[in-house]
Amino acid sequence: MPDNFTGPPTTIGGSRFSPDDPQTPAGAPEREFTVEERSQVQLVFRRFRQHRLAMISLVVFVLIILFAYVGALIWKYGPGDITEDNSAAPSGAHPFGTDAVGHDTLAQVMRGTQISLQISVLVAVFATVVGTVWGAVAGYYRGWLDTVLMRISDLVLTLPLLAVAAVLAHQSGGSWLLIAVVIAGLYWAYVSRVARGVVLSLREKEFVEASKALGASDARIIFRHLVPNALGSIIVNLTILVSIAILLETALSFLGFGVQVPDTSLGLLVSTAQTAVDTRPWLFYFPGLFIILIALTINFIGDGLRDAFDPQQTKVRA
Repeated sequence: MPDNFTGPPTTIGGSRFSPDDPQTPAGAPEREFTVEERSQVQLVFRRFRQHRLAMISLVVFVLIILFAYVGALIWKYGPGDITEDNSAAPSGAHPFGTDAVGHDTLAQVMRGTQISLQISVLVAVFATVVGTVWGAVAGYYRGWLDTVLMRISDLVLTLPLLAVAAVLAHQSGGSWLLIAVVIAGLYWAYVSRVARGVVLSLREKEFVEASKALGASDARIIFRHLVPNALGSIIVNLTILVSIAILLETALSFLGFGVQVPDTSLGLLVSTAQTAVDTRPWLFYFPGLFIILIALTINFIGDGLRDAFDPQQTKVRA
């Protein structure tokens, strides 16, 4: 190479080198290398895809949703239809069998899955949104506002949840929407505790001080910087709430305070079939199986999302 050669600067792994720069490492290539910069969303998606159990659970959960909503549209029986086959065992005509009245259990499980999913998702979303905002505000401002907000949360946490939920749900008349609101109104305090703890640790970070120095408002710091950085913990709690909501709705149905006939839910199906476990076990085990599947898949999806949002994860390489 001629001594008077001057070429364009070269980029290696984000650092720029020039052939005539005395700090250029020996043997550095003269052509330019570029490294694709991935957005945070792309990194999270890539990490999630590498979590095999979470991906399998996501596929199973999507299949459950399709089973409940699409299957109900194409299946020949409705949850309230009465067939001529009473107490029929599972067969080609009735894959999940029938009950003593002649209701097709497959159609009832589809409807019960719909209602249970709607209750659990609404509980998780409502409790997470309210609890996150409540805890983030308390953790960011601290002082007297933190004391007042957390004492209210502590008061909610001291309530006997099942007893209070049973009393309030009894006043709902069996409406799944009101039952979901009741359950969410009792569980947001758990999320607020988690959100407050995360925000308390984050508010002392350098990026918060930098945002204040740049004139960012408190609302922008909380919702643009603190809450997104707490997503890992928040999402894990959201997925746990889905499982808790289904199990609590099942418990309420056993006590007679859950969803009421003529509508149904997985919890109500299990409750009404508990006396037929020995004679017609399909009435009990099929809805019970879907309760377990939903709870497990949501928990595994939450584990995958927690790992994907974890900022300590090693950066995914191309």
